[in-house]
Amino acid sequence: MGREWLADAVMYEIYPQSFADSDGDGVGDLRGVIGKLDHIASLGVDVIWFNPCFASPFVDAGYDVSDYLTIAPRYGTNDDLAELVARARERGIRVILDLVAGHTSIEHPWFQKELNAAGPDPDGDRYIWSEELPERTWTRDQPGTPAWVRSPGPRPGFYLKNFYDEQPALNFGWVTRPRAGGQVPLQDETDQPADLRIARPGDDSWRDAIDAPGPLRNRQALRDIIAHWLGLGVAGFRVDMAFSLVKDEELTQGYVETVALWRELREWLDVSYPDAVLIPEGAEPRTGGPLAFDADFFLVIHDAHASLFNNHYAGRLPFQAPREPFFDAEGRGSTRPFLDAWAAARDGHPDRPIILATADHDFDRLRCGPRTPEQLGAALTFLFTWGSIPCLYYGDEIGMRYLPGLPDVEGSICDPGYNRAGCRTPMQWDDSANAGFSTAAASQLYLPIDPDPDRPTVAAQQDDPSSTLALVRHLIALRRATPALGARASTEVLSEDYPLAYVRGGSHLVVVNPRREPATLAVEGTTPIWTSGVEPAPGGLRVAGFGHGVLAMPA
Repeated sequence: MGREWLADAVMYEIYPQSFADSDGDGVGDLRGVIGKLDHIASLGVDVIWFNPCFASPFVDAGYDVSDYLTIAPRYGTNDDLAELVARARERGIRVILDLVAGHTSIEHPWFQKELNAAGPDPDGDRYIWSEELPERTWTRDQPGTPAWVRSPGPRPGFYLKNFYDEQPALNFGWVTRPRAGGQVPLQDETDQPADLRIARPGDDSWRDAIDAPGPLRNRQALRDIIAHWLGLGVAGFRVDMAFSLVKDEELTQGYVETVALWRELREWLDVSYPDAVLIPEGAEPRTGGPLAFDADFFLVIHDAHASLFNNHYAGRLPFQAPREPFFDAEGRGSTRPFLDAWAAARDGHPDRPIILATADHDFDRLRCGPRTPEQLGAALTFLFTWGSIPCLYYGDEIGMRYLPGLPDVEGSICDPGYNRAGCRTPMQWDDSANAGFSTAAASQLYLPIDPDPDRPTVAAQQDDPSSTLALVRHLIALRRATPALGARASTEVLSEDYPLAYVRGGSHLVVVNPRREPATLAVEGTTPIWTSGVEPAPGGLRVAGFGHGVLAMPA
């Protein structure tokens, strides 16, 4: 099948700290996940995506890696992961891991070696160092903008970070451009394109070319890390900050060279691991030539997704103008930002798979603020029938709440405007202590359990046909049984307002009304397949407030 399996996938994201604790230390682990594989399989999903599981000091919840080849002891061992992969495979489920490619922890041995050296590594620096604070740097208009950090060890000068200070950027080279007045290229680089030359002497003397020894060492290490885990049976990777590797001030040429780097890795994978997928954090820049990644990812923190679901009760994203979300009871939102982004992502690539999540570990949850379980039906119907690759965030299958006001845990507050801890709370399994997540004392839990006595649990919803859990299982089963609802079929929008209505595969009408007030749709001759609050009316359909459904179109 090669990588074609991804287009038919339904993903399930697990934040491993918070899913299931098997040893009573208050932190989730891999053996806890193994014990819950039957639940995951019962949903109908066929891919588990884990947030980082590698050894880490957990300054940024595992996105600061200190050993790429070893499972963090808090989660178990490499053997535990191998067993999880095997047992998941028995249930028809693949496993993909989060790969942090652009930076490490300051505790990684690579960084410690360079930090404690007097100067550049004779084999080539793995990190980006400058003895003087550079006049120019790599800038991005988002929280965590890379900046220079003064060396805390014998190595003189500064290092470039990728996000937090404790996350030094790996050196994959730097693209520079000649400045007014001219620059002096390195003697052995006179045959290189001007935009790849390194200026010496002057402000740019600390920059390495993309084919310098340090960047080449990191390219090989990236290949070795990928091969290590693919050899253990994982099906691929979601790559964190995938396009932060090769640097340049304006980003554009750095993106070109970074995509070229991933394209080179893709060519190797096609030969050595043809079934393995690569998924980026966000959308792959279109730089000409074949795309290196297997999908784009419409992130929760980006405008396309946020315009649908972000009701601002988890805080304000500093890089977005606030707007009323479309999936809101007041009905003042618009689908236009999402539809425009969808069209742009598929411009020139009409079959490009796009992943659309219910929520994720970086912002809020689908059920956030005043959004009620009754409102989830329309949202979930859309998410599982639109034509994207759905990704179900753990706990959203039962309608877990975003919890405001939690403490900063492992870097959860990366911006004063919002707190990621509220979407990372422990999975709620039953009505026992700690909602069945852990036998540890409540004070020892990674994050507190939802204190609401009416909090949703798997056990309470397991046999309830009216529950959110039943809805999710039904939608995934309907998607599996109906190719027209999958990612490969066409999508034609009939109404982009309230209700949102679209025809999948030319044969199935999906209608969702996220607002409190009823709405009407002028389409006749449809046959209900599965509906809630959708009824025939003169001239078409009447869709109740929060109504949703799938109907067959007339032949």
